[in-house]
Amino acid sequence: MRWETEAGRGHPCSRHVLSYSWRNVFSCLVQGKRKSPLMLTGCRNLSWTFFSLTYRRPCARRSFISPTVLCSSNTPPSLPSPTYSHSFLTSRENPSHSSVFTRSLSRSAHTSGLMELKEVLQVLEQLAPLSLAESWDNVGLLVEPSKSRPIKTILLTNDLTDAVMEEAETMDCDLIISYHPPLFRPIKRLVQKDWKQRLAIRAVEAGIALFSPHTSWDSVKGGVNDWLIGGLGRGQVSILSQALGAAFHSHKLEFMVGSTEELNAVMEELKACDSGTTLQYSASRPGSSGIHARVICSDSALTPSVQTLLRRTAPSQSLSILKLEKPPLPGHGQGRLSVLDQRVTVAEAVQKMKVHLGLTHIRLALGSGQTLESSVCSVAVCAGSGASILNGVKADLYVTGEMSHHEVLDAVAKGTNVILTDHSNSERGFLSVFRERLSVRLPESVTLVVSKADRDPLEVV
Repeated sequence: MRWETEAGRGHPCSRHVLSYSWRNVFSCLVQGKRKSPLMLTGCRNLSWTFFSLTYRRPCARRSFISPTVLCSSNTPPSLPSPTYSHSFLTSRENPSHSSVFTRSLSRSAHTSGLMELKEVLQVLEQLAPLSLAESWDNVGLLVEPSKSRPIKTILLTNDLTDAVMEEAETMDCDLIISYHPPLFRPIKRLVQKDWKQRLAIRAVEAGIALFSPHTSWDSVKGGVNDWLIGGLGRGQVSILSQALGAAFHSHKLEFMVGSTEELNAVMEELKACDSGTTLQYSASRPGSSGIHARVICSDSALTPSVQTLLRRTAPSQSLSILKLEKPPLPGHGQGRLSVLDQRVTVAEAVQKMKVHLGLTHIRLALGSGQTLESSVCSVAVCAGSGASILNGVKADLYVTGEMSHHEVLDAVAKGTNVILTDHSNSERGFLSVFRERLSVRLPESVTLVVSKADRDPLEVV
């Protein structure tokens, strides 16, 4: 699911470089409050230079990049996201779609005995890492019982409602996996008059744990969006909004020192600045001008590292600071675009989506100049409320849960057909797919149930 307030991302491998004189910055940085050197815009002779590095350059310099950073030198970010052949028409997991993060866990690992909550959470993390969720989202374990008990029954639902909670209580459920987070905004009190708070109270009283994956399921390869676009058949699928990996080291500092002894002394101090973490660095001696050193450090260590360099290095030398952006994670991200292997008509696309989602009715807006017999060669999808992701994407057909009136008009005016399924109808069918994936990773003592009380609040009458 997508929310319309999300801000756009920048170029995944763009960098901002700051160059300035040691003498001009020294008074700004080491006197008074400790300020980040990236915020010293008031210093004289401070100049910003913006430029983009090629994608291969940061990937080739492996000695400067944290081992935790995932980066593919084969796929420049300036090009469209990597494509892959895709078909997702059954509830059985296709091995080619499993997440790069997913480790194979066989049922034999837990054929006997019971699982604790923390063990189930580890399996859920392996299937869809929470780091893939959007920054604004509220995912993960939302309610944790005070008394630990083995997980015997897990209920899967798209939304946690009063009817679903009653269903969970009746079956003596231990864990509810609710795709949408029942707790999203900060709570200052737990009272009965608010329906979401009332559900949280019932969960606590019944000793039921609540977990929500939300946009991590949307983003992960083989997740909700891949399942949704698979309803129209095989095709070459690419990501509309690329997911980015985590990078512990976020800045590169380039500076000059006069000798190897001086470099060693500087590096000892820099290591202390980075909370014991081993800094990555390399050095070269260009002629007789000294040693040119490069250091990778974390965001938290940037200010003390610069302070150390200012104290240890001659004021006449210059310092360059490069901000390292997070690398893309191929196959993961929000929204999907598929160039179909076999084109279909608009009417056929409508029928395929009805069957795929188990619906008798969906809403269709024909693009300008389009008819039910018009060909559909490319399809863009985003589960939930997908306008913020689909906006501006060139495709013959959009498929999402909901769009506003004016967003539909904009798409139609550009000749794009639009299928709206209602919000949760574009997501709910994935629960059965995920149940199959989870069941093979849990012991037979754990019962997995897809809620029968869960339904979209809107219906055609």
